[in-house]
Amino acid sequence: MDAAASERSAAESRLERCSHTAFIEDNTLYVWGGYKVVGGEDIVLPSDEIWLCDLYSGTWEMRDINGDKAPDLSGSCGSYLNGTLYIFAGCDPVGYTNQMFSVDLTEQSCTWKKVTDTKGTTPSPRNKHSCWVHRDRLIYFGGYGCKTIGQVQNTTSASFVVDEMSWATIGDVLFRCWGWNNEVSVYEPHTAMWSTPETRGPAPTPRGCHASALMGNKGYISGGVETLELDMFCLDLDTWTWTQFDFSPSCSPLGRSMLTMTPTSDHTLFIYGGLGIDGNTLNDVWQLNTQKKEWKKMTHQHKDKPSVFKKRCVFFCIYPPVPQSVSLSVPGEGQRCCRVRRKQQHVPPHGLGGCSEGSITKPVQ
Repeated sequence: MDAAASERSAAESRLERCSHTAFIEDNTLYVWGGYKVVGGEDIVLPSDEIWLCDLYSGTWEMRDINGDKAPDLSGSCGSYLNGTLYIFAGCDPVGYTNQMFSVDLTEQSCTWKKVTDTKGTTPSPRNKHSCWVHRDRLIYFGGYGCKTIGQVQNTTSASFVVDEMSWATIGDVLFRCWGWNNEVSVYEPHTAMWSTPETRGPAPTPRGCHASALMGNKGYISGGVETLELDMFCLDLDTWTWTQFDFSPSCSPLGRSMLTMTPTSDHTLFIYGGLGIDGNTLNDVWQLNTQKKEWKKMTHQHKDKPSVFKKRCVFFCIYPPVPQSVSLSVPGEGQRCCRVRRKQQHVPPHGLGGCSEGSITKPVQ
């Protein structure tokens, strides 16, 4: 093997990952974090680097991130707002965390900053959660994590489901209860303020590893629980009102987690893959018309259709400069990028989505 081929092979090995964070800005796909399997062990990838792929040329480059770097995380949640990438919570080498880090990607030299001196109550440590970005706010939903006994006593059983009881100290706080939640938490970067809005309507059951997407002022949540059919909920981000969609079981996708969901117009959501409740990994494609509340199974003969891999999170990105395609960042295969052609239709500029474990969202323009 010559030097150039060896260098390409090494780069592909470093790119291979799953449960990572991905988003698109202009014609560039950004990829950060995640983990890979080496010798049967999960290796969390370093947080002090970010990879960029030019979607026109297909070339990759790596940038270093200096400063007060984020720990190497799995199951964290990334959000991109006004040129800055925010990473919140996840699992670090010690355990669950509720720390937040930010990096301004518009700067020539990228530098991590730990977000401190926030106001309000920071959400409890968690992973497998998701986020919407709306009106310069980061709006987090759900996930799996830990709470103190006092926190559980002040939380309704409908918003936190205890999975197990064990002892853990994070910082100087003793946590006792572990489980899933359906909490909505809001962070406003310009005021460094955390808040918990009071929601109305039929909320989703506590969950994680779900998919989320944003269309206009509506945040959508799907999957992440063991149900025969895939469920769908919508949260109005102005009135904080939940709505549940009712579907006929005969024409609905199978229930699943670790799926991905992406807007492809102002009233359609594109669903791909996931892990079925029977433990089998899926690579089917569905489209939901949110106005008609109807599912449609999609088929295509794309020669590079992503294959099925166990325990893999796949990330979708709508790429506005190429309005007739949906781009997929596919981990576990040398970080392939696939593009699915679709019929011409309007694409909202906020068309980014992903599964909750490492998902990324981008604000409405």
